[in-house]
Amino acid sequence: MPLVEKVSCKPTPPPSILSLACDLPNICSLFGLFSALLALYFALIGIYPAAMIGLIWAVFFDWNDGKIARKMKGRTAIQGQVGGQVDSLIDIVSFGICPAIILLSYGNYSPLFFPGAFIIVAACVLRLSYFNVYGLDGKSTYQGLASDNNAIILVFVFLLERFITTTTFTIVLYITILGLAALNVAPIRTPKLSGRWYYVLALYTLVITLIYGWLLF
Repeated sequence: MPLVEKVSCKPTPPPSILSLACDLPNICSLFGLFSALLALYFALIGIYPAAMIGLIWAVFFDWNDGKIARKMKGRTAIQGQVGGQVDSLIDIVSFGICPAIILLSYGNYSPLFFPGAFIIVAACVLRLSYFNVYGLDGKSTYQGLASDNNAIILVFVFLLERFITTTTFTIVLYITILGLAALNVAPIRTPKLSGRWYYVLALYTLVITLIYGWLLF
């Protein structure tokens, strides 16, 4: 009587949650989260140059996690899917909540600034949710302004703070936040910045870090 090999129908158990921290692209994403939390901390205590440094480094790490993932060999589809979720959730903190807290802090937590803070977070959530479902709008364009541009533009706008009155800059900041939120969800196509733009961002990150680092002293 021939032996019949038993086939196990038991599904393969999923990996542990902490195993995600051993994935190099996720490690890079978590460095971005650390930078975003630094930006939040310094915004809360009103040290805005340090907040801007944390914010631009959050962008830099956000650009690098995908770059690392694409170069890795043997990374499974599941790792890619989970990494995408990690990246998206961190983007909400970095490019939605961070700008919102910066606005609230600069406005001395006045209730008048709460609508703007809510709008930028809501726009970021809607924009990232849309992207997670539909992806790129074409081969190399997004629908709406990519959320990382919120930080790239905000750290540049903050350079004006030293040259205009606090009241005027508060208005400029509020309008900037509302404008970014509108662009995040606007039915327009914006290019996906890649290739040589990575080196532009690296230089921009270094310059912004040096400028705001100098302003701290």
